[in-house]
Amino acid sequence: MGVTITLEVLEQFTKIVGDNYILTDNESLAQYGKDETERLLYLPQVVLRPATTEEISAILRICNDQKIPVTPRAAGTGLSGGAIPTHGGVVLSIDRLNKIIDIDEKNLQVTTETGVITEVLQDAVKEKGLFYPPDPSSKGSCFIGGNIAENSGGPKAVKYGKVKDYVLNLEVVLPTGEIIWTGANVLKNSTGYNLTQLMVGSEGTLGIVTKAVFKLIPYPKHDMLMLVPFHSLEGASAAVSAIFRAGFTPSCLELTEIDALKITSDFVGNTTVPVDDTIAAHLIIEVDGNDPEALMKDMEGIATALEPFDIGEIFFAEDTTQKEELWKIRRRAAEAVKVVGYTIEEDTVVPRAELPALINGMKELGKKHDFKVVCYGHAGDGNIHVRINKEGFPNSYGHPEMESILTELFKLVVELGGTISGEHGIGLTQKEYLLLKLDPIQLSLMRGIKKVFDPNNILNPGKIFD
Repeated sequence: MGVTITLEVLEQFTKIVGDNYILTDNESLAQYGKDETERLLYLPQVVLRPATTEEISAILRICNDQKIPVTPRAAGTGLSGGAIPTHGGVVLSIDRLNKIIDIDEKNLQVTTETGVITEVLQDAVKEKGLFYPPDPSSKGSCFIGGNIAENSGGPKAVKYGKVKDYVLNLEVVLPTGEIIWTGANVLKNSTGYNLTQLMVGSEGTLGIVTKAVFKLIPYPKHDMLMLVPFHSLEGASAAVSAIFRAGFTPSCLELTEIDALKITSDFVGNTTVPVDDTIAAHLIIEVDGNDPEALMKDMEGIATALEPFDIGEIFFAEDTTQKEELWKIRRRAAEAVKVVGYTIEEDTVVPRAELPALINGMKELGKKHDFKVVCYGHAGDGNIHVRINKEGFPNSYGHPEMESILTELFKLVVELGGTISGEHGIGLTQKEYLLLKLDPIQLSLMRGIKKVFDPNNILNPGKIFD
């Protein structure tokens, strides 16, 4: 956009947020000019850290009037460039909107500001015996607002669903500064268009969510966890569908291939999980509920369903410490492989039965184009994260050769009945591939919605589509 923020406008911002919450120093601009996507950096002109919905409203009114681009930012843990200020302007951080407003135990609901860390919210409701299941790997640092923007899922989505399945109502500041609530704090609502679900997954392009009302469920009292080693990656992939066909729905079903497992195991100093060169992949399988005997029968039934596959010795987590070790290896996989050069991550989804074809196809692409690839992720719902390490290519964005490779990958995904993002969003890095999955009519409708909400295109411009 190329809009310069004048000293007069900076003074207006300062009056709104206070001297301590307007940042223009080089260190802060660099910190807020990136997220966890590849190795990309775009500097904003100013960072604002408002504390209330009303302050955000006042900021957006000024920016809309002056046509200043605004990039909303939660915790900056995103992997598709959604929080990167490619058009400069303002980065608007929601980190000070960090209060849990009310936990309604009678109605099994929680009302929260959106700068609350996901795990903090989960722990707070757990103390009341309640459960908020969306469970991204970055739950210890990501914010509720970012989860809403990306419609996050995580390991437990296979049984419990994603953010969209728990949102009842949202307070939203529109790009023009108006403040609205999108729904109602009830379990059924067929009153007009569903603006609540439209906001979920909109990646900060339609409005800034400042408060959210989520439904909750009772917290399951027990869980059991096992690690199953497979001698072939194809076998591990095929076993996923077999578990569901046998009548079981795990609370988590995660796949980690051996290369990712080795890297992460070394990274976290693992001494619990066996790592054997004869093994090609592991499945982490969890069941949960309130009846330990029923859970044990489920575990036995799953083990029986896996007998036709070429598996090693099943490892059962005997206590909380072993369970935490298993999850630490899975949750820190993205961080670990990025450190050693796997900087490009894709977020592919296919029907579960197509997982073997997807993973084999990825490996063949690696051989064809001379790059290393590791796969891990939420195999239970067909959502596999692909990490690529190609010498001289730390980023995919803006690199024609890598974009050509990813086009091949996404064409394969679509041919298998899948889609190009399951939970990371389109953001900046995936928008070039949208037409592989969406037709021009769909894109035209989406652009029309954007125009209605944001007539001057100030809010997170350049994300999802130009």
